[in-house]
Amino acid sequence: MFESLNRQPADKILALMAAYRDDAREGKIDLGVGVYKDASGRTPVMRAVKAAEQRLVETQETKAYTGLAGDPAFAAALTRLVLGDSVDEDRIAAIATPGGTGACRQGFELIRLANPEVTLHASDPTWPNHLSILKFMGMTQKPYRYFDSATGGIDFEGMLEDLGAAQANDVVLLHGCCHNPTGANLTVEQIDQVIAVMQQRGLVPMIDIAYQGFGDGLEADAAVTRRVAKAFDNVLIAASCSKNFGIYRERTGLLIAVSKTADEASLAQDNMNFLNRQNYSFPPDHGARVVTLILEDPEWRADWEAELEDVRLGMLDLRTRLADELRRLTGSDRFDFVARHRGMFSRLGLAPEQVKRLRAEHAVYMVGDSRINIAGLNTDTVPVLAQAIVDVL
Repeated sequence: MFESLNRQPADKILALMAAYRDDAREGKIDLGVGVYKDASGRTPVMRAVKAAEQRLVETQETKAYTGLAGDPAFAAALTRLVLGDSVDEDRIAAIATPGGTGACRQGFELIRLANPEVTLHASDPTWPNHLSILKFMGMTQKPYRYFDSATGGIDFEGMLEDLGAAQANDVVLLHGCCHNPTGANLTVEQIDQVIAVMQQRGLVPMIDIAYQGFGDGLEADAAVTRRVAKAFDNVLIAASCSKNFGIYRERTGLLIAVSKTADEASLAQDNMNFLNRQNYSFPPDHGARVVTLILEDPEWRADWEAELEDVRLGMLDLRTRLADELRRLTGSDRFDFVARHRGMFSRLGLAPEQVKRLRAEHAVYMVGDSRINIAGLNTDTVPVLAQAIVDVL
């Protein structure tokens, strides 16, 4: 049987990770993998996470299954973090998932269950795994213009034009904050215009919010998601705890469905539970309980928010340093957008050949489209990267 299988294309980021590991040069810089790292190159366990895990070890009395949707307390706590009081609770359904990726997959499954002929519109570019999953599922997808590589900003007129041509009941995939892979985000004023076009066309929003707290702060980073959730009868939201809680390997995510009425929310919950049962039966629980303990304990929550703020401000400082150094070396404002971007990523607008030269000549590893992980830098490597970029321009 297995001899009939075809080789699958290698994941570009995983291949980049392997090439970096095999590079014996000292001073090599890894800007490819999408994981937060501190100045020493570690991905630390947050203080509040350690404390919550210790309590869990001491007090947990069973490893029996949770419900199909996961622990209700986790769903309630994370939904409040994402949506605040922007939507009535009786309009909300939610299921725990294996990470934000699992939430995206289950969201796509729910969309297909509701409308098998749906077309899903994703930003150009978007997180590659969005497109990979949609392609594997056989769902129709169309890009809408988003990133302007010449300016490092958003092609907003192109975005509005493309969404204005979408058909009623199509789904539009938006990034809640810290756009991956570009780092370029819609302003509140721009999202209001997007909402108006989507309402006029009868479109349904789906939001992937994987980096809440990494951009402008927990509340500010939720602003787009909350405005969209208030404006539509139906909204899907895929939320991840991997980054802001630093629990990547615990695979902790949540799919939220906002419905028009409480009866429709009950119907959505029934179908979401069904999808969990068909896919992995019961979702993972350890990370979800850790997150719940932190969000429900005022002291731990305050400490988590403080540590997360340190992470956010550290990345902003690196952005400013890199933009300033590139301005000094180039004598131009070509890369000033790096300081305006938010989250872990920026797309530098370099050509593939320049990216290859950075790897070959300077041991600087970034994705082929010139997406860099700002968190892969530190104050010592910022000037090294800046000089390497100038050398290949």
